[in-house]
Amino acid sequence: MNELPDEAAGRVIDPVGQTAEDVAILVRGVPGVQGLHSGLFGEVATYLAGHRVAGVRVGPGRIEVHVVLDGNVPIRMTAERIHAVVHAATRLPVHVVVEDVAA
Repeated sequence: MNELPDEAAGRVIDPVGQTAEDVAILVRGVPGVQGLHSGLFGEVATYLAGHRVAGVRVGPGRIEVHVVLDGNVPIRMTAERIHAVVHAATRLPVHVVVEDVAA
């Protein structure tokens, strides 16, 4: 039987983090989000084996989400909802950037 060493007992050794794809799905599900935005030159992305997730940058100790929002909904409230959803799922600091507002 494999037992954890005493210093590891009762704590998570390898935290289960949300992947960039999971974050993208969560963000797209927030009312008022038109889509993710990869930045002016396509630089905002998380690069994974064989593909990239545009608009989501997962870095050490934080997550950036760049979005296009619906102009018919309150922008600040939508950004706060994005922040709340991503933070609740990842428990990491979240930085939301509104790149564009669609009419």
